[in-house]
Amino acid sequence: MYIAFSTLMFSSMEIALKAAGGAFNPIQLNLIRFLIGGIVLLPIAWHALRMESRLITWSDVGLFCLTGLACVIVSMTLYQLAIMVDEASTVAVLFSCNPVFALIFSYLILHERLGRANLIAVIVSIVGLIVIVNPMHLTNPLGLTLSIASALTFGLYSIISRWGSTRHGLNGIVMTCFTFLAGSVELFVLIMITHIPAVATVMRSVTWLQEFAAIPVLKNVSMQYFWLLFFIGVCVTGGGFAFYFLAMERSDVSTASLVFFIKPALAPVLAAVLIHEHIMVNTIIGIVIILIGSVITFMGNQVHEQESTLPDDAEEAGEDAGDSDLPADVRAKLKARARVAERARENAESSTTN
Repeated sequence: MYIAFSTLMFSSMEIALKAAGGAFNPIQLNLIRFLIGGIVLLPIAWHALRMESRLITWSDVGLFCLTGLACVIVSMTLYQLAIMVDEASTVAVLFSCNPVFALIFSYLILHERLGRANLIAVIVSIVGLIVIVNPMHLTNPLGLTLSIASALTFGLYSIISRWGSTRHGLNGIVMTCFTFLAGSVELFVLIMITHIPAVATVMRSVTWLQEFAAIPVLKNVSMQYFWLLFFIGVCVTGGGFAFYFLAMERSDVSTASLVFFIKPALAPVLAAVLIHEHIMVNTIIGIVIILIGSVITFMGNQVHEQESTLPDDAEEAGEDAGDSDLPADVRAKLKARARVAERARENAESSTTN
C-alpha cells in the first residue's frame, strides 16, 4: 500500500506541477511545495529524533544547508523550469534516471565499486536517454538540457545526502525533512534579494532573467488554488516521500525503490490520460530501454542484499552444523566477526562495571 501510494504521487508530480505552472512563478511554486513538504515530514522526523534521543547540532544545520542548496535551489529549480518548457512525460522519464547519475557520483566521489549489474544498468539507461533525446532531431533542446541537468544534480544531491547521513548518524526521513526546510529558507532569501530595486532592474534588463525579477511569494495563494497546492505540497511532496520511507521501513531499500522504477512507465501514461500529452515513438522506445535498465538495477540490488545477509546465515549454519562444513573464506570471516563481537561484549561489561 505504501509503495502504491508513493508511486502514484511521484508519477503524478510532473502533471500536477505542469497544471499549476500557469498560476504560479516556477520559483514561487518551488518554495511553496518544499516548505509544505518539509512541514508535513516534520512530525515524523521529530519522532525519529526523539526515539534516538538525538538533538540537531550546528554541524547538522550546515549539512542541511548544503543538501538544501543542492536539492531545492539547484536541482528542483532546474526541474521546475524543465516542466515549464517541456512535456511533463519527458521530464518525468529523464528525471527518473537520477539513480544512474547517483551511481556514477558514488563511484567518483565515494569511491564505491560499481557492480556488474549496476554498470550494465548505467549503460542501458544512458542508451535510453540518448533515444529519448534523439540528438539527430532535437525539438526542444532547452527542455531536455534542463531535465538532464536536474536529474544529474539530484543524483549529486543523493550522494551528498548519503555521505552526510552516514557521517552525522541521521536517517533518511530526517535528512529529507530538514533538507526541504533549509532549502526553503535559502530559496526565500534568494527571492527577497530579487525584490531589491537595483537587483530587479538589472534582471529586467536581461531577457532570460526577466521572469526572475521580483519573484512573488503569496501571489495566487488563495482558496481558488487551495486543492491544487494541497495536492502538490501535502500529497505529492510531503506524502510521497513519507510513504516512501515508511515502505522502506516495512520492507527493504530494493523493494521501496520500485517506486522510481515504475515511474518512467506510469508517468507518461498519466500525462497522456490526464493532460492529453502526445508521446513520441522514440520516447516510448526510450522508456522501454530505461525500464530494462531499472529492472537490471533492481535485480542487482536484490542479489547484493542477499549476499550481504550470507555471513549471518553462514554464522547460523556454522553454529548448527559445525564450522568445518563451511568454506575457508567464510570460516575466516566468521572468526573475525566473533572476535569483534567478543571485544564489544568485553567493552560493554567493562563500561557497566565502571
